[in-house]
Amino acid sequence: MTPELTFLIYAFTSIFAIVNPVSGVMAFISMTTHMSKADKIYVARRSVLIACVIALIFSVLGDFILRLFNITADSLRVAGGVLLFLVAIDMLFARTTRESITSEELKDAAQRENISIFPIAMPLLTGPGAITTIIVLIKTADSLDLKLVVIGAILLTFIFTFLIFRFSDYFNRVVGMTGMLVMTRIMGLFLAAIAVDFISTGIKGIFGLS
Repeated sequence: MTPELTFLIYAFTSIFAIVNPVSGVMAFISMTTHMSKADKIYVARRSVLIACVIALIFSVLGDFILRLFNITADSLRVAGGVLLFLVAIDMLFARTTRESITSEELKDAAQRENISIFPIAMPLLTGPGAITTIIVLIKTADSLDLKLVVIGAILLTFIFTFLIFRFSDYFNRVVGMTGMLVMTRIMGLFLAAIAVDFISTGIKGIFGLS
């Protein structure tokens, strides 16, 4: 297995787990129950596109943001790892992720005519955890090829996200609420492991440990 393919699997797993479209589709279904099929597809396409653009912007501007605030990549790894671990705990216990969207925001969204930007695109799909993960992965990639791999992982994640949202009704019938909760817990477990890796790598870098 080539280094690029290995890193693609790692990057895709990290981004897909924190974006968590399986959990997001439950919120999407609840917020679009009153819509026609055409409107649901429109909201799915628009929200995923906006979320993907936001993610790509931070993948390009990640280095600049870190330099602007004088933040080291290792410090961001530790902080991001802690944040991801908290999100993973919520996912493992099947709670509404506080990092992405609150119950108050879900109630408020029901009153909004356009929910594609808020709360679906941001913060449901591209919350602080997703943005931090993308910046850390970009900093971890030490060559242009690997940085392009991260961008490919972002695009792949949001292609899958659109397909899950696009066929949300079918997905809900086939997988069901129980299935989605099980999948969310599994992704939470992977995310917790990725968070520990972020934290341990960051601590080693900060203290110069081999």
